Amino acid sequence: MSMFGRKTFVAAPTRRGPLDSFSETVIRVVETIGPAVIGVRRKSRTRDLYDGAGSGVIISPDGYALTNNHVVRGAGLVEGVLEDGSVVNAEIVGTDPDTDLALLRLNGGGHRSAALGDSDALRVGELSIAIGNPLGLQATVTVGVISALRRTLRGESGRLIEDVIQTDAALNPGNSGGALVDAHGAVVGVNTAIIGGAQGLCFAVPSNTAKVVLPELMRTGRVARGWFGIAGQTQELARALVRRLGLSGESGVLVVAVSSAGPAQAAGLQVGDVVLKLDGVATPSVDAIHKLLNRERIGRRVTLEVLRDGKVMRLDLAVTERPVEKASA
Repeated sequence: MSMFGRKTFVAAPTRRGPLDSFSETVIRVVETIGPAVIGVRRKSRTRDLYDGAGSGVIISPDGYALTNNHVVRGAGLVEGVLEDGSVVNAEIVGTDPDTDLALLRLNGGGHRSAALGDSDALRVGELSIAIGNPLGLQATVTVGVISALRRTLRGESGRLIEDVIQTDAALNPGNSGGALVDAHGAVVGVNTAIIGGAQGLCFAVPSNTAKVVLPELMRTGRVARGWFGIAGQTQELARALVRRLGLSGESGVLVVAVSSAGPAQAAGLQVGDVVLKLDGVATPSVDAIHKLLNRERIGRRVTLEVLRDGKVMRLDLAVTERPVEKASA
């Protein structure tokens, strides 16, 4: 109130000054990458209705797009919602549950696309920008920092996804499959998970993992991994046994089941054996074996160092390609 009883108001500035450098960076990245980020809608196989949605990012002008495997898993039909709101059908080219990645091919051409960056070059504390469709809200942008690097995240198949990026850029249901972008406008991750009940704990599959997976998804629709046919669990070893045998580690993988007619059975591996090393590399956990059973070892013979009845022995085993339905070692 003024002294005469009249209300006075402070007028807003009529002219804005130049934007700060932080805002300029975010705007530039969003204007560059935003058109390449799509909504992904999944239709049921049994009913004519949408039963799931997420995000994706187009990585080539001819319509190849990355998303999460869990976004399109079990879909009868997949559609992509482009930046302008138009809807196009999408083919599922390939999926990899072990990394929670899937590759789509959108109908049409001339799509705006984004480039995959080098996730290995990321540093904790640098700017991260997430673009996606949380809760169905198209082209939503959130900003944060890279909170941590080289995390591990358990995939749907039970294997660990390595080198996962942690960010505090806010993610919500529907962000899955969207782009995590650095300050230079390169896609450094595919947003994949949030921790329920926690704030600022969000994760993305690194772009360098996608670069490894993509050629195989394009070629065969799946990623080949090695297998020798056991079910196992991490087994701690008694310290006295470690000292007596001069073992280099204090744990191994206890064999709890051997697949019939699999490579392990042919090599003479038995239930109760503890796998200590594969080709001279320590195997302190099931995840360590999974990591070693990559495409390069398929069709090769490897040496297993095994603890049996208190003695160390070596077995020669031929690694085969993991059957599609198997998630064990």
